Amino acid sequence: MLTFLKLGGSLITDKRVEAAFRQETATRLAIEIAAAWRQDETLQLLIGHGSGSFGHFAASQHDTIHGVHTAEQWRAFAQVATVAAELNYLVAKTLQAADVPVWRIQPSASASSRDGVLRDMAIDPIRRALSSGLVPLVYGDVSLDEVRGGTIISTETIFFYLAQHLPVKRILLLGEVEGVLDAAGAVIPVITVQNFGDVAHALGGSAGTDVTGGMKTKVRDMLSLAQRVEGLQIRVMDGRQPGLLRETLLSHAHPGTLIAAD
Repeated sequence: MLTFLKLGGSLITDKRVEAAFRQETATRLAIEIAAAWRQDETLQLLIGHGSGSFGHFAASQHDTIHGVHTAEQWRAFAQVATVAAELNYLVAKTLQAADVPVWRIQPSASASSRDGVLRDMAIDPIRRALSSGLVPLVYGDVSLDEVRGGTIISTETIFFYLAQHLPVKRILLLGEVEGVLDAAGAVIPVITVQNFGDVAHALGGSAGTDVTGGMKTKVRDMLSLAQRVEGLQIRVMDGRQPGLLRETLLSHAHPGTLIAAD
């Protein structure tokens, strides 16, 4: 079963401090991924991660997501790509050290967007990686854009595109919360088209600097994806709880909030 796994930027970095990598957290998660990988030979993984306090700080300073036109903005565009790749290198090293066979795939090398919507990205390297027993590793990055010149593509945006071309059955989104929370701070167990309108007002932004939108944007986009891909289940869950990721990858636990078409 192919699973897309996102390590949230708020989880693996301190989004309130520029370029602050949480090595201990990343190492624990890598060990859990490796344990599940060894135990379940049928498990296929594609891992993505947010840019956290690396890319978001640089992108917010120049409003990169809304367009890149001037010479100064293009220099900032390149800077965002550089710092996002720096975090990706740290994540890749950590996963490799835990014996997860990740292959870094740079989204901006092939990504093309139109007014913020990812329209094209190389799929064949990812397919080849999966068929060869590797784990593709993508990340929130920049993209050329037909309308805006350049923009930001979040990990969820990349997942949204890839899920329409790859046989993914499950997407796990790890963050610093137990799931999607309602106005009272309680976990919403299931979000579907039927109840999204009722819970949307309780969904705010995210702590720290995030140029790609907060929880409401992520839930809305993932719900749209669940409607497009038959049978897809998306789970928003807590990455801080030791052991929970391993148990979820092995289908021994079903934590957090399930986002599904119905």
